[in-house]
Amino acid sequence: MPKAASGSSRPALRRNQACLSCRKRKLKCDAARPHCGTCVKQWHAVISVPPPVGYAHPTEPQCSYDPVEGLPIAPDVDPADKIRMLEEQISLLKSQLNESKNFNSRSTSPPRHFVPNHARVGSILSNSSGKSPANSPNDGGNGIILPQASLDMTNNQRYAVDSPESQFRGSTGSPELRQPGGNGLMDMLLSGWDPDLPDHDTLDHYIDVFFRCDPCGSRVLHRPSFLASMRLHPKDPNFPHSAVLHAICASASRWSSHDIVTSPDGTRRDRFAEFHVSKTRSYIDKTMATGQDIFPVMQACILLSWYFYQEGRWVEVWIFAGFQTRVAVPLRLNYPGTFSSHGANSPGAYLAPPRDFKELECRRRTWWMTIMFDRIVSVGGWLHGVDERDIGTELPLRCYDFENDTNIPSNPQDLSTKDLFTRHPPAYTDSFLLFLKSVMLFGRVTDYSTRSNLRSNSVPTKHQNPFHLPGFEELDAVVSSGFLESFPPNWRHLGVTDDGGAMDTDLYMAHIVPHAATITLHNPFLNFNDSQNVSTARCVNATRSILAAYYRLSETSLDITRLHPFVTICWYLAAVVQIQLCKYFIEIGDTSRESTVWGEINVLRFAMLNYGTKSPVGTRQEKLLQGLMTEIVRMTSQMQPLEVGVPLYPFSHATLFSKDGSGVVQQDPIDTPLPDGRRFEELPTSPTSLGGLASTPLSSQSIPSPMVQQTHAAVGGVSGWNTHISPPNVRLPHNPLYSHPHSSYPPH
Repeated sequence: MPKAASGSSRPALRRNQACLSCRKRKLKCDAARPHCGTCVKQWHAVISVPPPVGYAHPTEPQCSYDPVEGLPIAPDVDPADKIRMLEEQISLLKSQLNESKNFNSRSTSPPRHFVPNHARVGSILSNSSGKSPANSPNDGGNGIILPQASLDMTNNQRYAVDSPESQFRGSTGSPELRQPGGNGLMDMLLSGWDPDLPDHDTLDHYIDVFFRCDPCGSRVLHRPSFLASMRLHPKDPNFPHSAVLHAICASASRWSSHDIVTSPDGTRRDRFAEFHVSKTRSYIDKTMATGQDIFPVMQACILLSWYFYQEGRWVEVWIFAGFQTRVAVPLRLNYPGTFSSHGANSPGAYLAPPRDFKELECRRRTWWMTIMFDRIVSVGGWLHGVDERDIGTELPLRCYDFENDTNIPSNPQDLSTKDLFTRHPPAYTDSFLLFLKSVMLFGRVTDYSTRSNLRSNSVPTKHQNPFHLPGFEELDAVVSSGFLESFPPNWRHLGVTDDGGAMDTDLYMAHIVPHAATITLHNPFLNFNDSQNVSTARCVNATRSILAAYYRLSETSLDITRLHPFVTICWYLAAVVQIQLCKYFIEIGDTSRESTVWGEINVLRFAMLNYGTKSPVGTRQEKLLQGLMTEIVRMTSQMQPLEVGVPLYPFSHATLFSKDGSGVVQQDPIDTPLPDGRRFEELPTSPTSLGGLASTPLSSQSIPSPMVQQTHAAVGGVSGWNTHISPPNVRLPHNPLYSHPHSSYPPH
C-alpha cells in the first residue's frame, strides 16, 4: 500500500538544491536565499557568545549554494564582490569589442601607462585559455595565447579586488579602463609584461620602498642599473627577471601593505606578500628543474630568504639557507673573481666569466649575502653550510664604489687574510663591510663552539678556565676588544647622527654584534663565586654595551623596526645575562639591585615587542625570553616584575622604577648602572661578602638559543668586573652551550 502523505506542508527539495553547509553536515535545509533557516539559527547561536580575544564572529551566516548553471563563480565570494567582478568583466569585454574594430590602426609598442596591473587580467587569461600567461614560470611555449571570454574567477581574482595596490586604482580597479580608448588587454599581450605583477607605477612604488627600507636583501642589487632597467621594454633581455620583482614585492609589503593580520603568537598573514612569495617559489622550482636563468633566480631566492627570516618562518629559513649555499658552489661563486677555469669541460657547472665590473661585484655581493645569511641562521650552534676554508672570494667593495661604478681594483682582503678583523683599509671599508666582518667573526665563535663540543665527552663547568683551550685566547682577544678597537676613527660611533635624525643600520649592527658574540663565547664559564672570573666580566660588559646602544637609539624618534632583524638576537643574548644576574641578586636577597636589573630586562623585552610590530622575530624572541624568566618570576618578591622599568611612552626614558615618592624622575635609564657602579678593585674580596652571597653556587639553567631551544649555560654577572683580570689556572673541558644536537628545530 502507498504510504500516507506527510503532515508537513514543506515541499521536497530537488537533488543538490540544499545549501552546501547543510548538505555537508546532513542537516535539514529549507533552501531559503540568501541564507537558509538552519544556517541562520546556527549563526545567531554563535554571535550570542562574545568572541575570544583576537577572533571576530562572521558578519553573516556561512551559507552558500551551488553556482547557477552557466555561471561558475566560486561559492565563497561575497555577493557584492560577485557583482563587482561581473561588472568589471562586462566592461572588459566591451573594451575588447571596441579594440577589435580598431586593432589594425594601433601600434604594437604600448605606452608605459598602459602596462597592465596585477593578477586580475592575467588570471582571466590563464583560467580562460587553460594555459599560463606569457612570461610566467609555467609557460610552456613562446606563443601568445589569445583569451576567451569567461566568467570563471579564482582565488587570485578575488584577492586582486582587495590587494594593497588597489588604492592606486579607480572604482573599476583597472587603470587602463579609465583611459579613453584604452587598449590595456592587447597591450599586455604584445608587451610581454608579467600579468601577475602590479602595474608599472605601483611596482615602482614597491621597488622604491624596498631599497629605502629593507636592511637585508637590497644589498644584493645594483640600485642605479636596476632602476634604469625598469624603464626598458619587458621583452628586453636586460629587463629585471620576474622572480626578482615578485620577491621585491613580497619584501616591500612589510612596510607598505595594508592587508596584514597578526595573530596573538606574532604570526602575520599578508595576502599580497603570500601571492608574490608563491610566484617566486614557482620560478625557483622551474629553475631547479631546468637550470634556466639560474643567477637572477638565485638572487630572488636570497631576497625571499631574508623575507622569511624577517617573518620568523624558521623552517623555511633553514631550508633556504642550505639550498642557497649548495646552489652557489656549482656556480663557482666561492672562487676568487667568482669564476674558475677549472672543469671548463663540464657544461652548466659554472657561470661564464663576469662581463664587466658591475656583474663581478653583483656576484660577489650575492655570494656574501648568502654566506652572511648562513652565519646568522646558524647562531644557535648549527654547522655552517660552507666552511671558511672553502671560501676564496674576496670581500666586496664599498657600497659607494659599487653603485657609482668606480671600477677600482678588487678588495685585497678575504677570509684567509691574517689581519682581516683588525685592519680595515680606508679605500675598502664602509659600514656594510664592517657589519659583514662582525657577522663572520660571530661565525667563527659558532664554529669554535660546535667543533669543541663535537668529540668532547664532557661539558664545561663554570669552575674551568676556557683560556687553556687551544685557540680560545686568540679568538677572545679579537671578539671582546680587538675588532671594535681597530675601527677607523670615523666609524667608531654607533651610526646615529647627533640630532637623531638619521641612522646607519649597518654601522649600528657592526658595533653590537661583537658584544653578542662575546656573550655566546663566554656564557658557559660564568662563575659568581670567583671574583677573578674573566668570563663574567666579558659578559657583563658586553651586556652593558648592548644596553647603552639601545638607550642611545631610544633617545631619538628613529624607527627601530628599520634595524636589521639580527638585532633582536643581540637583545635576547643581553637579556639572558641579565636574567641570570637577576636570579643571583634574588638568591642573595639584594632587592635594590634586583629591581634595577628587572628594569633593564624589561627594557630589552620592550625593544623586542616594539620590533615585533613589524617583524614577528621580535615577538617570538620575547616569548622565548619569557620562558627563560619563569623561574625568577616565581622567586622574586617584586609585586609586578614584568612591569618594572617599562617606558611610559615611546622615546621616553621615564620608567616606573626611577621615580621617588614625589613622582619626579631621579635618574635617566641611560645612566642607570648595572647593580654596582664600583670598579672591581673596590668590591669586597670575599665571595660571601658580596651582598650576602649564599654558599650554594648558582646552578646552570637551560637557556634556549636565539633561534633554537637547545642552549644550556649558566650566565650572569656583577657590575664593575675588571676585564683585565688574570684567569685562574683551571683546565676547561667540553662546552655545554650546545649540548642537545637533537633538539627540535625550529621553535614555533
